Amino acid sequence: MSNTRHFSPLKTGFMIGAGIGLAAGIASTLWVKQHTTKSPNQILEEIKRSFLAEGPIEGSWIEHEAIFIDHIVRETKAYSGGIVRFEDDELVVYEFLADAHSGTILSISQLEGI
Repeated sequence: MSNTRHFSPLKTGFMIGAGIGLAAGIASTLWVKQHTTKSPNQILEEIKRSFLAEGPIEGSWIEHEAIFIDHIVRETKAYSGGIVRFEDDELVVYEFLADAHSGTILSISQLEGI
């Protein structure tokens, strides 16, 4: 009896197929994560929770159509929206831009003269 190893095309084919499947799975997962966006309502709820930590809000809105903006070094999708609240007995309006993929606030500003 000899201890020589025999080439098994079935085993080799299986290993190549498993490797290709794994690579395709990883690539598709990364593609889906990069190309899916959070719902505008989910993003608005997260932003409202942040504002509610400082006090009540009177109203809020968010545009349901994402816009493309240049952010730092790449173009990204963003939703615009706003929050209305009373501060020192005056109505104050904040507008924001939130990243459509992560929900992160990209910019926020208080509107003047409202």
